[in-house]
Amino acid sequence: MQKRGGSLKKGKGKGGLGFLWILLLIIFLSSDALRGLVGLVLGLGLLAAAFFIIRAVIKAVKADANPSRNPVDVSTKGVNQKKAEQEGPAAQPKPAAQPKPAAAPKKPSYPPEVQAVVDEGERAHRELEHLYATIPNLTVKGKIRELINVSDKIIEDAVNDPSDVPQIKKFLDYYLPTTIKLLNAYDRMGAQGIEGENISGTMQSIEEMLDTAVNAYKKLLDSLFANQALDVETDIEVMNTLLKREGLAEGSVGLAGFGK
Repeated sequence: MQKRGGSLKKGKGKGGLGFLWILLLIIFLSSDALRGLVGLVLGLGLLAAAFFIIRAVIKAVKADANPSRNPVDVSTKGVNQKKAEQEGPAAQPKPAAQPKPAAAPKKPSYPPEVQAVVDEGERAHRELEHLYATIPNLTVKGKIRELINVSDKIIEDAVNDPSDVPQIKKFLDYYLPTTIKLLNAYDRMGAQGIEGENISGTMQSIEEMLDTAVNAYKKLLDSLFANQALDVETDIEVMNTLLKREGLAEGSVGLAGFGK
């Protein structure tokens, strides 16, 4: 009986101790210490979360700054490179087409004797144009222009009627070159700017000679058409004779089958 009572007392002591711990835990949980502990735990959790977030941001910035470690850039570069290899080297842009220069008109071909006259005439034309540009005297310039026009027509006649070449060659061998020589002397004397007896007298003589030259050139041109005028007169005479014979001319008697 005594043993049983001792065991009851012992069990009762353990139950009281457990109740005491529970009571202390309830008191602790309801105290300010618990709230402080919870706040501390929450604060440490927030700090840890902020640390991991900042670390992730730093890694992302470093990855963007280094293209070799950026998987997106590497992938894009690989695609572009593969595309370039498939397409081959880029075609160079074609230069803009330059307009072709206009072809120089082909000179007509003449017989040798006519071509010689044409070449000499062109050379004389260039010299006269130069004198026309350099001599300031307006009266002399007007006479030079007449010489140019008449001499060009004389050269043109050689092309149209090669039978006139012998007459034109004499004109080219002496008359035209002498006229150009005198005009060059006139140009040189006028450039001196001095009115002396010799200079003024010589220039006056050349001016008077130009009138003679112009008239002589015109007479030569007229004489070159003598053959053509004769041919025209002959054609007119033959035409009139035929018209009278056929009764088609005024006052003529018509023949059978004509003029009725």
